[in-house]
Amino acid sequence: MEKKPQSPLLSVSELKALSGHDGLFVIDARFRLDDPEYGAGAFAEGHIPGAFYLDLNEDLSSEIVPGVTGRHPLPDTALLEARLRELGLRSTDRVVVYDDGPGFFAARAWWLLVWMGHPQVQVLDGGLAAWKRAGGELTQQQSVAAWPGNFVASPDSRMLIGADDIAAQLGQAPWLLIDARSPERFRGEQEPIDPVAGHIPGALCMPCTDNVDDGGHFLSPDKLRARFARQGDVRDVVSYCGSGVTACHNILAAAVAGLPLPRLYAGSWSEWITDARRPVEVAVAD
Repeated sequence: MEKKPQSPLLSVSELKALSGHDGLFVIDARFRLDDPEYGAGAFAEGHIPGAFYLDLNEDLSSEIVPGVTGRHPLPDTALLEARLRELGLRSTDRVVVYDDGPGFFAARAWWLLVWMGHPQVQVLDGGLAAWKRAGGELTQQQSVAAWPGNFVASPDSRMLIGADDIAAQLGQAPWLLIDARSPERFRGEQEPIDPVAGHIPGALCMPCTDNVDDGGHFLSPDKLRARFARQGDVRDVVSYCGSGVTACHNILAAAVAGLPLPRLYAGSWSEWITDARRPVEVAVAD
């Protein structure tokens, strides 16, 4: 019998059953864009037992190059590999990532580990909010691995696409761009973060907030497949957002739906607008 592929999501009850077992590696990826110190502070106040904290700015991104990169450039894989090995990550471990709930930041960590070639990575469905609702234990104790990590990164370049390739093929590309930001930001009516409003021409607005229900749990695979059905016959999809973070949430949603993973435009909108020659579109209906 063919082995059923591992789901990219893990439920709270499943994580509780695994807790304390050798081979489980839990990552706390909590973060707030408006309060960069929040995640580390929240982790210190209480986290899932055995978890290690990875910070979006410090661990899951590299330094910004003004006028060149977006707001959250992909991390140097050698540095992230070293950090994960320092924490004790092994290639055989089952990795579970969580954040406060909807999974917007956990999805970034999930995507990075999948991109770097780790074979077993899942996101805690509903995040820490669901863990707390189910009476899950929290601790302030800092975890220390009892073994050296041996994870070796092997990034898959096929999972990425750059700005130059997108710009060169606008209007004739055999793929579809999906934008994970809100409709207001997509249409250029609001832009609270970046200096230019709008979206990449030809993109489809697909807010990542619509991937989850009111409790922060992902929709069923059938409902997520219905969302992606708006693509029509396009099979090659490119996901972007403001800075390459929540775009990963749409990629995770595709994985939950059992669909091929969209490629990531990691620089996203905040990189796209660093070059005035790149076209911008506003006020297009969803």
